[in-house]
Amino acid sequence: MKHIVLTGGGTAGHVTPNIALLPSLIEAGYKISYIGSYDGIEKTLIEEQDIPYYGISSGKLRRYFDIKNFSDPFRVLKGFREARKLLRELSPDIIFSKGGFVSVPVVLAARRLKIPVIIHESDMTPGLANKLCVSSAAMICCNFPETLNNVPSKKAIVTGTPIRRELLLGNKLRALNFCNFTANKPVLMVIGGSLGAAAINNAVRNILPDLLKEFQVIHLCGKGKTDPALEDMEGYVQYEYIKKELPDMFALADLVISRAGANAICEISALAKPNLLIPLPASASRGDQILNAQSFEKQGYSIVMEEESITPEKLLQAVHQLYNKKEQYISAMKNSSHSDSIHVIIDVIENMVKA
Repeated sequence: MKHIVLTGGGTAGHVTPNIALLPSLIEAGYKISYIGSYDGIEKTLIEEQDIPYYGISSGKLRRYFDIKNFSDPFRVLKGFREARKLLRELSPDIIFSKGGFVSVPVVLAARRLKIPVIIHESDMTPGLANKLCVSSAAMICCNFPETLNNVPSKKAIVTGTPIRRELLLGNKLRALNFCNFTANKPVLMVIGGSLGAAAINNAVRNILPDLLKEFQVIHLCGKGKTDPALEDMEGYVQYEYIKKELPDMFALADLVISRAGANAICEISALAKPNLLIPLPASASRGDQILNAQSFEKQGYSIVMEEESITPEKLLQAVHQLYNKKEQYISAMKNSSHSDSIHVIIDVIENMVKA
């Protein structure tokens, strides 16, 4: 039986595309294993899929000064040794890496063992982890055509980002019952990512009384970021993180406010949900979300607001603008040429295994 090892972690965005590939990999006859960190979010998400999971040591790769910069290289070295030992035992035919810090020792170990590696880059420009892995990769799958300018083009292909099948199968009625909402008032869903986004949370809560005059609000806040004072507010529900019910909530949502991580916005676009993107600012990131958001705005899929420029008045105005022109945004997303990402990536994997 063909055997593939998936890797990637740190945030849900480094895991959910791998999860999206699972049904097609199983259908194609693959035995699947997953290598992630000891206790990252990927461990929980993958073990729920009944996929064998193996944890290794993982250090964070930082562009800024931190005292941990002196100790983390030793964690990465330990992770490399653990990954090499695991890969020798598992003896996979191929590695598929979605990036994140934990993927680096896995990819480097695979190169040492001459196991072919495919990496996937969701953002327009590669993250630091994938930059370190590019030279070890046999093929690079890209989400944006612009990414081809930032990686060796001879081994790069535009595939798009895999979208989980279940996201397309949501049920509005189930979400109405779960949230205890009414069917005659539009729904705004706010997503801060798996780790949450304090700036977005605060901005939305600042205008909540005004929002609730016209909308019901589903607020996915991030771990530890719910507000107990808002628990019993009519028309408003808040959750740290939603898994099983997320497709239903997407089906119910008329509008979405989100960060601009590539995986998140690709899911929103595939579902044709009018969206307001608030990218992580350049001061707190490498600027990839800003580029992602600008690309979607240019294509007519999104309204974009800079976090630094948000005021209650501007945010409320943007939400109203989005709702009033929602059909325009829906049409743009539905008429876009979304590639069949999963099919294309499975073909890349199959061709690599057969080579």
